[in-house]
Amino acid sequence: RHIIHTVGPVWQGGGKGEAELLASCYQRSLEIAFANDCRTIAFPAISTGVYRYPKAEATAIAVRTVGSFLARNTSPETVTFCCFDEPTSELYRRAIAALGES
Repeated sequence: RHIIHTVGPVWQGGGKGEAELLASCYQRSLEIAFANDCRTIAFPAISTGVYRYPKAEATAIAVRTVGSFLARNTSPETVTFCCFDEPTSELYRRAIAALGES
């Protein structure tokens, strides 16, 4: 019913605040979803395509930011990470499993 649009940072080597900007993309999208009573939200691997953000780092940021938000809020109830290939899916599975172990 809603589309929440966010633009991720272009990877410039990691020293230009990219990690904070990427985390902000997820955080702000979740805040908007929460404010609009969205029960579900889906995210692509933000910035990992033409913006060249390293997938492992981007995945860790995405999972950590979403996990932190969900620990403090009751919604959204379901978060889906949409992955376009198996290697990316595996990165997300590992990051989610590691989050559950901590």
